[in-house]
Amino acid sequence: MRSVLSPLSLSLALAVLLLPFTMGVKQEDFKQCSQTSFCRRLRSIANRQEEASAGSFNSPYSLSAPEALEVGAWNWNLKSTLYPQINFQLRVDILEEGDGIVRVRVDEVDSTTPFQRYNETARWALLNTNPPLSSTASIKTASGKSIISYGPTASKLTLEVQHSPLKITQLRNGNPEIVFNDRALFHMEHFRVKDVEKTEEILSDSEQMILNGNKMDRSWFEESDIDAFEETWKKWTDSKPKGPEGFSLDLSFPGVNHIYGLPEHASPLSLPDTLGPHAHYSEPYRLYNVDIFEYLADSPMSLYGAIPLLHAHSSEHSVGVLNLVASDTWVDVRHDADAVRTHWVSESGILDVLLLPGPKPKQLFEQYSILTGPTPLPPQWSTAYHQCRWNYNDEEDVLDVQRKFDEADIPLDVTWLDIEYADEHRYFDWNHKFFPDPVKMIDEVASKGRKMVAIVDPHIKRTDSFRIYSDAKDLDVLIKKSDGSNFEGWCWTGSSVWVDFFNENSWSWWTKMFNLNTWKESTNALFIWNDMNEPSVFDGPEISMPRDNIHAGGWEHRDLHNINGMMFHNQTAQALIAREVPAKRPFVLSRAFFAGSHRYGAIWTGDNMGDWEHLAGETAMLLSNNIAGMVFSGADVGGFFGNPTPELLVRWYQAGAFMPFFRAHAHIDTKRREPYLFDEPIRGYLRDIIRLRYQLLPVWYNAFHDSSLTGVPIMTPQYAAFPEDEQGFAIDDQYYIGDSGLLTKPVTQEGAETTQVYISDAQPYYDYFTHRLHPASAHQTLTLNTPISTFPLLIQGGSILPIRQRVRRSSPLMWQDPFTLIVALSKEGTASGKLYLDDGVSYGYLQGEYISKSINFDGKSLSSTSTKIVTLSKETGLETYDPENNTWAQAISHVKIESVIILGLKNSPKSVKFDDQEVEWTFEYGVASNGKKEGESSELKIKNPGVGVVGDWKIAFA
Repeated sequence: MRSVLSPLSLSLALAVLLLPFTMGVKQEDFKQCSQTSFCRRLRSIANRQEEASAGSFNSPYSLSAPEALEVGAWNWNLKSTLYPQINFQLRVDILEEGDGIVRVRVDEVDSTTPFQRYNETARWALLNTNPPLSSTASIKTASGKSIISYGPTASKLTLEVQHSPLKITQLRNGNPEIVFNDRALFHMEHFRVKDVEKTEEILSDSEQMILNGNKMDRSWFEESDIDAFEETWKKWTDSKPKGPEGFSLDLSFPGVNHIYGLPEHASPLSLPDTLGPHAHYSEPYRLYNVDIFEYLADSPMSLYGAIPLLHAHSSEHSVGVLNLVASDTWVDVRHDADAVRTHWVSESGILDVLLLPGPKPKQLFEQYSILTGPTPLPPQWSTAYHQCRWNYNDEEDVLDVQRKFDEADIPLDVTWLDIEYADEHRYFDWNHKFFPDPVKMIDEVASKGRKMVAIVDPHIKRTDSFRIYSDAKDLDVLIKKSDGSNFEGWCWTGSSVWVDFFNENSWSWWTKMFNLNTWKESTNALFIWNDMNEPSVFDGPEISMPRDNIHAGGWEHRDLHNINGMMFHNQTAQALIAREVPAKRPFVLSRAFFAGSHRYGAIWTGDNMGDWEHLAGETAMLLSNNIAGMVFSGADVGGFFGNPTPELLVRWYQAGAFMPFFRAHAHIDTKRREPYLFDEPIRGYLRDIIRLRYQLLPVWYNAFHDSSLTGVPIMTPQYAAFPEDEQGFAIDDQYYIGDSGLLTKPVTQEGAETTQVYISDAQPYYDYFTHRLHPASAHQTLTLNTPISTFPLLIQGGSILPIRQRVRRSSPLMWQDPFTLIVALSKEGTASGKLYLDDGVSYGYLQGEYISKSINFDGKSLSSTSTKIVTLSKETGLETYDPENNTWAQAISHVKIESVIILGLKNSPKSVKFDDQEVEWTFEYGVASNGKKEGESSELKIKNPGVGVVGDWKIAFA
């Protein structure tokens, strides 16, 4: 569900909404850099640097000698020759965890104004606002430089802080990997009070603006700006009570050709240039959460989420930067022969940058997870198939969907309700005309092992008869206008207000709203969808909230805009956790997100189009989300807008079944397209791919569990899987599922009968469906047959997949079903895998209520061994964990391995035994894993070997 653009009334909103889908995004409703005062000013510094003669453009900033604050932390006084009377302070921290994470902060100090820069981004994004510091880092200062040594001895990490002009370089083994202020583009605008008694001399748009009568010529560095203290765009005026407070920084990455990150954008994974002779875009990448209508499939325009994280990668090393800024931010990218250079400009906030040392992608994922936390293990059912549209009409419609999925033998776990379930769009209040008995409806859905999700958006209908509004008004927890009155805007409810979730007084009240004694027409089988939380305001600037609105603590909305959606997401998740004792894992879907949002639930890529171009672009978007920690993400399967052809819909489902969040969704004006509505063979194709998702749910749950421990992606891009293979660094249309060895590539071309897949490593790969073996050969491109009935899904040699071949109508009903192990041999004739299981809904796994198995084939035996869970910081449940006698293990002690399929054996074994007893097996000759021929692989099939998922066991081959 989504908004429309700039309506004057709700009726106009709906009228605009119902225009033909071909209207597309109205780019004029969103600012470009040239229309944004701070971006014009700060981006122009780079133009001056480019135009200056070599060696003539030096940073006006310099440092004094360092002052030790505590072990692992130092301060420098920072001055600018542009404004020598203004005081800044640079602080460097070396963190204890993460093998050498460096934190660099700059803030204005001792200001003569009453103003303060926003300094709370870390409070919301990081697990610990001030992480513990290293006790081993040391500093030496000489010849105008401070050299800090830190990190593991073998890493040989140093941070070189050049005092004048300011420059900071992170080096490994003496080689620079990250350079701050390499191009002298760092600038922090200082606070000043606009003095109406003095005439401000404004010469022209391109000349210097002289503030407070100061006649110093700064035009070589700064650009004048008549909008510095007040800015008007279209019909809106931003009052800017603190005046200009932007900052810019440049970060260069020597020796790399690829940078990744900055989600969310509909752009390639390896970010192309926004400047220079090879510019792919004419605008910088923008990080500013907005409600955007039918976004372009290839654009640097801002979308619904913003994570200011970059990875820079070469075959020799990987590094990362996390820029903790929540205000409107634009990032330019330029690839030079010796480095990739970036220029960041932000509207407000302090400079708070964390340098992640890597040295490989795996360590970058772990380091980011140390800072922001990993994605908690979600409810198992939420990893299955979700069915949604705007809107299911009434209770009978909802129950009819359940019946027809069952009749078509298509599994389903979650049915969703969009905004029309709510009376006058007053979320929490059911429209009893169409949903007369919500609890009965939810209970009937739950009787099939399924769940429901209902939307709860942040806009609250402004009417005293609505308890949510009256409560929030009485508690005084609403977002304010700049004059201190409650902000009112227009959204689906009509005239609306918004709760300020930065106000701690709102938290316990919001939790109470979801209590089953308060929201009596809900049950513990109802979960929540937080949409429109960018925030979306139909009659606001850029379909959002005025920047001079006021939040708790006196902070302006401009300061924390990109965190707003995360606060709403967080409090809703906490409310669901609190509604049951003992607590169950929540599921809350959000559209807006920021660094750290992954701790609270899933996101999706918003209001996409049901066309081939958007299908092709979704993989890169989701890979970008995954490397930035937002692993539980997906796209609207089928496209939100439009009516895809049957072929396109099948391809959407094939792609969606391999997204971590697998949900079909559609606009209210689209034709109904539930998979059971189609005739054969289309219905069969859709049924088969959904059923395949259910068969592979153990593989997905393994991947979610791994991510919950170390922050590794669930969708693993080629560069992260094979960080030394340069041929794979720009590939963003195929990926691996965690470390399972499953490699997939969506088919995104109409009529495609073949699809090419790139293979980095010298291992055999097996077609999942046919078991055809492609012999080991590094850096090869496979051409696979992909008629509409199939798509590329390969098993990497050396992998063991645990699957469940029996599919029931919902995944919770499969918990006692047996497993099949698919063993795909490496060229060395070995394989390994894992199986993690818990009850899927509670937090008992944190107290050791789980089973975790390491499964290995060494050529002579196939064995399963219990393992203990190790996180980045501690081992979980070590003292209490009993691999066979914990409550969950006992509950599934009867669950068996019903079959084992071993692919790629060279010869048939003479015997296969468990516990010295021969088991039932057959062998079919075919291509071996260590050969050079392509063809059907050999298959050893073991039936009912007599082993289970809980105890340790070994099957011997002779």
